[in-house]
Amino acid sequence: MNAHGGLVRVLHNLGATLLDVVHAGARDTEGIGGVVIHDPVEDSTPPQYALVLGVGLREPDGIARLLGDLGRRHAVALVVRAPVPLDARVAAAAEASGVGVLGLAPGASWVQISAMIRAVLAEGDVGTDGPETLGGTLSGDLFAVANAIAALIDAPVTIEDRHWRVLAFSGRQHEADASRAETILGRHVPERFSRELIARGVFRDLYGGNRLVRIPPLRDGAEGVTVPRVAVAVRAGDEAIGSIWAAVREPLSPERCLALRDAAKIVALHMLRLRAGADVERRLRADLVSTALEGRAGAREALSRLGLVGRPVVVLALAPRDDAGGRRSPGADADATTEREHLADAFAMHLGAVHPHCAASLLGDTAYGLVPAQQDGDAGEERAVRIATDFLDRVGSRTDAVIGVGPAGQDAGGLAHARSGADRALRALRAGGTGRRVARLADVQVEALLCELRDLVAARGDELTGPIAKLAAYDERRGAHLIETLRAWLDAFGDVGTAASAVHVHPNTFRYRLGRLTEIGGIDLDSPEVRFAAMLQLRVLPQAPSA
Repeated sequence: MNAHGGLVRVLHNLGATLLDVVHAGARDTEGIGGVVIHDPVEDSTPPQYALVLGVGLREPDGIARLLGDLGRRHAVALVVRAPVPLDARVAAAAEASGVGVLGLAPGASWVQISAMIRAVLAEGDVGTDGPETLGGTLSGDLFAVANAIAALIDAPVTIEDRHWRVLAFSGRQHEADASRAETILGRHVPERFSRELIARGVFRDLYGGNRLVRIPPLRDGAEGVTVPRVAVAVRAGDEAIGSIWAAVREPLSPERCLALRDAAKIVALHMLRLRAGADVERRLRADLVSTALEGRAGAREALSRLGLVGRPVVVLALAPRDDAGGRRSPGADADATTEREHLADAFAMHLGAVHPHCAASLLGDTAYGLVPAQQDGDAGEERAVRIATDFLDRVGSRTDAVIGVGPAGQDAGGLAHARSGADRALRALRAGGTGRRVARLADVQVEALLCELRDLVAARGDELTGPIAKLAAYDERRGAHLIETLRAWLDAFGDVGTAASAVHVHPNTFRYRLGRLTEIGGIDLDSPEVRFAAMLQLRVLPQAPSA
């Protein structure tokens, strides 16, 4: 993080709305060296001058102990969910440690505050070696732009993208209404308002021209009505890339309307700068992660630039499950690509909140994450499983994704082996049948081997042979369901009742079919070797009909 991104700047942009200063620390003006989540189970060392998110901290004793520890590690501040219990123990620990104590507003999630703090700290990081300005403010600093616009038009404003996500906001939000606070806390326009705005044609009018759009008060249930809004589109040429929204209790004067329209041009430059910077950062990180995972020349240097050299690293591989629907249209392929990119960005943000030295990038169709581990490799893998499971729980049912976890790589050479393990676990999960969303290679090793055998027989063009080939040919001619019967019997370990129930026939019918298949195929079901060969062919060879 740059030195200009200190605690004062964070509080200037996010204070009053999201963060409240409970105790001012002695390091208020220091540059923030990272945003980390305190994990009471994981004994990890935060970077110097870290801003620590104390998720789940409630008891004064626990807060006081952590403040003492953070003081020895030169942390800047600790964020605790409000109301913060600032009793004598906490106050004394804060004073002695020099670490500030901040309260996180009720309703704001830890993921939201982590993302917002990182956004504030990242502004202005992209570009030339020296600070660059656009329209009199630091390039890419949308929070500073929002405050400047608010001063020009004398009204609190938000800057949003085309998907109604809040990118930045000004101070004085308390002058607006409860819906504005809800929008900022959620970083997104609430769905009930977006539906109403769409129904009224507000977004059509907003993005259909360059004029200001006035939005009269909206009903908001028990809260009454909202403060009127004025909005203007932010355009880059013919493309609408976002909008500015001002909460105005009185109509804007012609001069202030002109100032708001002119401000949209400045916001467009900043948004384009941030977009370009994000693309450059994404490509650079992808190159570093790719170089590190390949384990070839330059891998150690890549790990060093990622802050991962000299420590064990667990590799996570994330991708959607295999699409069983067959060929998709070009439009669907484009949508799938966009969805993978969004999923990879969310994955990177999630890992970044877990540990400051986590790295993630989308390589091809797979998003890879590099997670620092302790010296105990098994414990590192188990922690990675918890991290991966938590991420999939957060994204919920929006995407049917799975994550493979590889073994810990001890050095640059071991990282290529770790990636191979993560890829093999991911392949087994994507093929389905495991009932898992997250797995280590050790959890799905047999399934991974079966996937590799399928690849081998497909490459060589192997076909069914022996008794299974005879049964498949007979089924094709007569529709006798003998392969289905054999598969069910093998899966049920020879239990006729269970097998018959699985294929929905009477046990007597099943016994008859079982007798027919032993006669037609000449298969000896009493032989363990024959049963194993049959099970392997049915699972590996693509010509084998499924049940």
